[in-house]
Amino acid sequence: MGIADGKRALVVGLANDKSLAWPIVQNLIAQGAEVALTYQGEVLEKRVRPLAEQVGAWIVGELDVCDDAGIASVFERIKERWGGLDMLVHAVAFAEREDLRDRFLTVNRANFARALEVSAYSLVAMARAAEPLMESRGGGSILTLTYIGAVRAVPNYNVMGVAKAALEACVRYLALDLGEKNIRVNALSAGPARTLSSSAIRGFHDMAHEVERRAPLKRGMKVEEVGTMALALLSDLAGGVTGQTVYVDVGYSIAGI
Repeated sequence: MGIADGKRALVVGLANDKSLAWPIVQNLIAQGAEVALTYQGEVLEKRVRPLAEQVGAWIVGELDVCDDAGIASVFERIKERWGGLDMLVHAVAFAEREDLRDRFLTVNRANFARALEVSAYSLVAMARAAEPLMESRGGGSILTLTYIGAVRAVPNYNVMGVAKAALEACVRYLALDLGEKNIRVNALSAGPARTLSSSAIRGFHDMAHEVERRAPLKRGMKVEEVGTMALALLSDLAGGVTGQTVYVDVGYSIAGI
């Protein structure tokens, strides 16, 4: 028996097989969970559908996380098919490419607001939609993905770091709100990973090598390690953990100079 047997999980933000969400999906299914996926737009649909078929996941449909009606529609379809929801994975973030290359102080008002809406507020909107579905199952677990740029000024991460800081604050406040419903909310802070999103960060490869040099384990993070820790945090193994940011970064976050 797997530790996710009988659980129903929605994973939002899978873009391709290099996404950190992908090993999470794989681990959930390997441990017995039913998994639902969304996609945004036709380009990502062409990447997500083959992955869903590969592991037997259910494609709920298209989702723009800035569209409240779209969020409501996705969760209504989940309610119709499953009746409830046990796990929600939020793997969504966005910043304009130029804002990951220029100085932080050059970000304009519109781009700043867009980054926070997509990267942080979307967690709040989806948690609100998930609450009644999780309550009907006796509780649930919500997990989002963050990065050390939320608490340190990382060159070229810029507005995304601000958005991740807001995201981590949202985790704490959501955990406070939802705890009485036995719904846990946590964040997983992964080390540098070569994903579609990280490709937009100038100097990413130098950053990754520096982490390998300074981290106590003297190597880079493996994406599989994100998948296994996410599974643990989503499952009853972490039943007493909520409102936390858990680092999976080969120890880099504890290192000094």
